[in-house]
Amino acid sequence: MDVAVEISLYPLQQDYLPAIRAFIRRLGAEPQLRVESTSMSTQIVGNYELIMPLLTRELRTALAGIPRSVVVMKLMGPLQDSRGAGAGPTAPAN
Repeated sequence: MDVAVEISLYPLQQDYLPAIRAFIRRLGAEPQLRVESTSMSTQIVGNYELIMPLLTRELRTALAGIPRSVVVMKLMGPLQDSRGAGAGPTAPAN
């Protein structure tokens, strides 16, 4: 089952960019997932069974290296696959 995760990491420290960049780089190292970053968040799209262990491992690593931080995460799914199977987002009824 494919899902999409939107995640934002906010290290509560002066020099916050290296921690964020390292976290995003580690997420992007998984070739089977699509990882796209914007100035506000990072979106990860792919198989639930790949994403959740990756997030567990990489959040543990990130939080261990940052004295205090905030993580905001949203999960959406299941997504439609290329064959149109699965439940995708629907438009609101008028």
